[in-house]
Amino acid sequence: MSVLLIDRPLTPLRTRIVRSRIDWLLALSALLLGLIGALLVWSATRSSLASDGGNPQSYLFRHLANLVLATLVWAGAAQLPVRLMRFAGPVLYVVSMLGLIAVLLVGTTVNGAHSWIELPGFDVQPAEFAKVGLITGLAVLFSGRSDRPRTPAVLIALGLAAFPLGLIMLQPDLGSALVVCAALLGVLIAADVQARWMIGLVLAAIVGAIVAVKVGVLADYQLERFEAFTQPGRDIQGAAYNVHQAQIAIANGGLTGAGLFQGPQTRGEFVPEQQTDFIFSVAGEELGFLGAALIIGLFGVLLVRALRIARDADRIGRLVAAGVVSWFGFQIFENIGMNLGIMPVTGLPLPFVSYGGSSMLAGGLALGLLQAIHASNVGRTGG
Repeated sequence: MSVLLIDRPLTPLRTRIVRSRIDWLLALSALLLGLIGALLVWSATRSSLASDGGNPQSYLFRHLANLVLATLVWAGAAQLPVRLMRFAGPVLYVVSMLGLIAVLLVGTTVNGAHSWIELPGFDVQPAEFAKVGLITGLAVLFSGRSDRPRTPAVLIALGLAAFPLGLIMLQPDLGSALVVCAALLGVLIAADVQARWMIGLVLAAIVGAIVAVKVGVLADYQLERFEAFTQPGRDIQGAAYNVHQAQIAIANGGLTGAGLFQGPQTRGEFVPEQQTDFIFSVAGEELGFLGAALIIGLFGVLLVRALRIARDADRIGRLVAAGVVSWFGFQIFENIGMNLGIMPVTGLPLPFVSYGGSSMLAGGLALGLLQAIHASNVGRTGG
């Protein structure tokens, strides 16, 4: 009887602890973003597919299939014990670097960037997975140090980042290169690197950008996009056409939107690449300010939960989580910003919302690592 009396009150407690090992807010916010994205992708593509005699639901089904695959990747990565990240980090880094090398050798060019590897039934963009590889590789490098990293460690970290950055710029994929820089800064800040290094990196980035323009690293269309950004209203039939049409779509939405599948800009196919780079314009037009605010709010929940995971984690977990937050945070701001005209167009998708298998799978892998770190946090603190 005494055993029963003691055991009964512990059962709910154990149940709560088991449940708390999954960060439901993190997982559900990403899932809701993916499902909302499926509707927006469907709306952005159904008219053009129907007019071409194709299946109007094909992009919808592909997006949902990508979401299912990303969920499976999340579930697998979530099982990784944090102590094994010291082994998994270098493996992810090396594999992702091999992918970047392979795309230069056997890849294909899409929209001016030599960034894709064609596989049967699926195209892979290695730069998406390089973000995860770099973050985990840097986290392992700094994980064994309880004090501020010394100069040799920082130089090694910069070398680890310079390699994928150079390969990505050879494609050239400016958007992914900027995300790599943002992730690098996030990990360095979490590692408590001295401020002089951060100032030096910012100055080096400015000088590097000037040199890249002068020596012709960037493609002509990328330079034209920056010129259109710095001179709003210029060349709205050329380099600024996408942004101009996206702004019209968002302005049409008002407070509550025109209704799903009812946006005139979206139905008229006026916004190029709307299912990928400009998916937020569909939300603004058809769901209005309230629907767009809901999407931004879900991203806010995701980022806040990731920051809480970083706060409670051990050193390697904190470094991984900080890198992921920096990656997602920058990419969300850049994508929504270029739809609104407050950031230059760089071709970055909106995580979990835009159509794209590589982006979705890489995001699922990153969230799975965050979930593994969260479970480790719960295990260390007892819930």
